[in-house]
Amino acid sequence: MRFRHRDGTVVHLSYGSNVHPAETVDGIVEQLHRFAGNVRSRLDAGVLGVGLWLPAAAAAEMAGDRAALERVRDALRAERLEVVTVNAFPYRGFHDPVVKRAVYRPDWTDPARLDFTLDCARVLARLLPDEAARGSVSTLPLAWRTPWDDDRERAATAHLRELNAGLARLADETGRPVRVALEPEPGCVVETVADAVAHLAWLGDLDPGLVGVCVDTCHLATGFEQPGPALDALAGAGIEVVKVQASAALHAARPDEPGVREALAGWAEDRFLHQTREATDDGTAAAAGRDDLPEALGLPGAEGQPLPGREPWRVHVHVPVHADPQPPLTSTRDDLEAALAGLVGGERAVCDHVEIETYTWGVLPPELRPRDDEGLAAGIAAEVAWVRERFAALGLEVLEGAAP
Repeated sequence: MRFRHRDGTVVHLSYGSNVHPAETVDGIVEQLHRFAGNVRSRLDAGVLGVGLWLPAAAAAEMAGDRAALERVRDALRAERLEVVTVNAFPYRGFHDPVVKRAVYRPDWTDPARLDFTLDCARVLARLLPDEAARGSVSTLPLAWRTPWDDDRERAATAHLRELNAGLARLADETGRPVRVALEPEPGCVVETVADAVAHLAWLGDLDPGLVGVCVDTCHLATGFEQPGPALDALAGAGIEVVKVQASAALHAARPDEPGVREALAGWAEDRFLHQTREATDDGTAAAAGRDDLPEALGLPGAEGQPLPGREPWRVHVHVPVHADPQPPLTSTRDDLEAALAGLVGGERAVCDHVEIETYTWGVLPPELRPRDDEGLAAGIAAEVAWVRERFAALGLEVLEGAAP
């Protein structure tokens, strides 16, 4: 879905396909027909953007086999879909029964991460619609925070420099750049925007500058970072916002209350890591944190000490952006709206690729979980419609377009 900003920039809105458990080219083609086309029809959109998740094996196959890539392109064309952004954070197995910290491997110290990311960029460069000025690929923010030392940082930095050089060659070959965005995430080496400024300011000195950051608004909110100052800090450091993931975190205003703790426990599940942060007494930063919700709550079997619960909590759960969870919990949708206003509501568009990334539909509490394919398509469509309405309120003009 495309929008025109008042400065003339075409802003692309997509939904993230990592909500679907497709690990092969066949699976990717199938989910485009089964879900994405359905979502587009529900929205009555001329074209719908899909933020494509490419597992490593599928990315390598599509990068090396033109026929495999054409099968995906044919599915996009048939369903009136477009791809301007790829999610290259999960390497494989994103819908395994237990993912947790495995999602951070291989990290940027491993050449396998470099090869995978360049494969995704090569695929995207050939899938881009004619109307797109450039592509974007999101990736993990260096690594999980442990183990980490100077040697690992040097290895990751070297691989990112190789990445920039590979992206430059690809841009020369294809005529349009594909940029890569490191996505700060709780628990990682680069957890916050402040960490990005500390660890990644050197990216602004790369020539050409094809590596920047992805601002995930759930992650931003989980760390109690305020959108305006965070975006100002990135701009001040010369770090480009290459991509935005529009998402909302879970918020508990009174986590010390038994009813609130019981409600929070209903969101604990085995597949994904749900990093939890407790605010400072003025609510402007994270004072303490745990790596998963069971640890924060002190549930049976969890290691370590629970969080105190004297101040509000934010939980890294990508809740549907269009609707609050059931009371007494809420979401950080207000923070998402503030971030969107700062990114595309000003005199210029700070970023032109926005992806709704609610990959958690299948692990939501039972009362919120879609019962079937139609329910999932309806939920995704409602999210896209909500962001479309926010864009319209910010003065962006909806553009219709043909599929690639």
